[in-house]
Amino acid sequence: MSGTPALIQQLSRISELTGWRRYAVALGFGLLAGLAFAPLRLVFALAIGLSGLALLAEGSMRQAKGLRSAFFTGTAYGTGYFGLTMLWLANAFLVQADQFAWMIPIILPAFFAFLGLFYGLATWAYVWLRRRLQVKGLLGVLLFVLTLSIAEWLRGHILSGLPWNIHAQAAAGTSLGLQPLAALGPYGYGTVLTLMALCPAMVILNPDKRLKVGVLFAGVLTTLVSYSALRLALNPAEQRDDVRVVVVQPNVAQRDKLDPGKRGQALLRSLEMTGRASGVGPNKELETSVYAVWPENAYPFLHRIPDFGQAFTQEVPGNSWLITGSIRDVDDEGYANTLFVFGPADQDSPLSATYDKHRLVPFGETLPFYEVFEALGIESLSPTGGRGFIPGDGAKRVDLGSAPFAPLICYEDVFPGTLYPKGERPDWLVVVTNDAWFGDKAGPMQHLDIARMRAVESGLPLARSANTGISALIDAEGRVVHRLELYKPGVITALLPVARPPTFYDRTGDAIFFTILTIIALLAGRAFLQREVVKGNQDEPNQDGTRGKTSNHRE
Repeated sequence: MSGTPALIQQLSRISELTGWRRYAVALGFGLLAGLAFAPLRLVFALAIGLSGLALLAEGSMRQAKGLRSAFFTGTAYGTGYFGLTMLWLANAFLVQADQFAWMIPIILPAFFAFLGLFYGLATWAYVWLRRRLQVKGLLGVLLFVLTLSIAEWLRGHILSGLPWNIHAQAAAGTSLGLQPLAALGPYGYGTVLTLMALCPAMVILNPDKRLKVGVLFAGVLTTLVSYSALRLALNPAEQRDDVRVVVVQPNVAQRDKLDPGKRGQALLRSLEMTGRASGVGPNKELETSVYAVWPENAYPFLHRIPDFGQAFTQEVPGNSWLITGSIRDVDDEGYANTLFVFGPADQDSPLSATYDKHRLVPFGETLPFYEVFEALGIESLSPTGGRGFIPGDGAKRVDLGSAPFAPLICYEDVFPGTLYPKGERPDWLVVVTNDAWFGDKAGPMQHLDIARMRAVESGLPLARSANTGISALIDAEGRVVHRLELYKPGVITALLPVARPPTFYDRTGDAIFFTILTIIALLAGRAFLQREVVKGNQDEPNQDGTRGKTSNHRE
């Protein structure tokens, strides 16, 4: 232990870095923090990265141009963080490499740097507040928790929002790590994890407070683990006995999905896989309802195929429903990314319901700033021509069969708290996606972690069909009951897990998150006011005409 103070002193020198070395080290800390997410899920790396950023921010406090230094330091960190965790985006450009591969070294670095601006603003705000409020010690680091948490919330809401790989997602790899989401929500839980991750920085910057920081860390960790273990113990895995789910993973390569001939073969194969998985012959009745789930855009313009609904009902029992994604015409306005629900054979129309995706992927499904791109002559980036797909009206609950569900198409499950219309809670969530764009490791694994987060937050089971994987059936506690691995065609057939009562987060939203931020802000404000009072007292003249505290010197 004798070497600990020396080690702390050595680590504190990180804050003294200047110039390009400072920004290179910040970039490296961002890369390290990115290791906390799938596929590696080295959660402790988040503590190394964020604590390193806190040390660099402390150094900015002492620089003449500290605000500028803080901003570029945070931006460099964020660029590394997103560059590592979202590098899988390059795969989307490689599907049609002859047309789009040249964009990778231009668009991706710019995109990562843009997202890095949120960390830049958080670090800038931290240094500004520290200087303004003159807050020091542990409370000073708490201000960094405040600004980082606000930046995460803003990233999830500004423009269209992109809450991908927020800090709470670092704990999404295990059922134990997921449970606090039910109470705290993703942003509240992320704030708590940010506090824990900054504990090493608290010790380095305040070595005399090591014991206090250790007690804080141990107390928070014990509380989280105890809550999670108790919640899992009180909610063992349970299934309904009246609803069966059939999740189909056809495993069609993205290039083959663009080939009309191969698309047709894949459609027939999906029908056959669904029929075999139903377990009985066609037109038979079962005691349970059957919901078959296919991936996003399983076949474009599915509604144009004559008698497709009848073809489906000939393969499955009579009380079955098919949920699948496809592109459809929207009158003369354009196209929509749509989820179709085909019903049993005894329905008046086999096509029973549709839902149009309302959160569209920027540059993938919709083209922001279309006029600018049109002026530059590169409006061909639009996926469908013009501005892209037409967005739907919003979240929806589909009331068909014995288990109403909320449909989510791919990217829509990234957004917490908006899974279904307020006051219309379903029995389960359905996600149809095409993660073939995401590569073969980090992207699909991160997307699965996000789906598990949504299940815990809402207290609802979730069925997820991904074209090439990872498809899964997830219970309301985020446990993966069944899964199909990447690039393996197959079918999950299982009873639907039960829904739990609405979680605290489901009822109150981000109330705890904003409460935590308010408490930190009040603590900082209180410390500032106390300092001002002391300063004012010191400036008051004493009876002998001097200022400040009365001298204890005796004549």
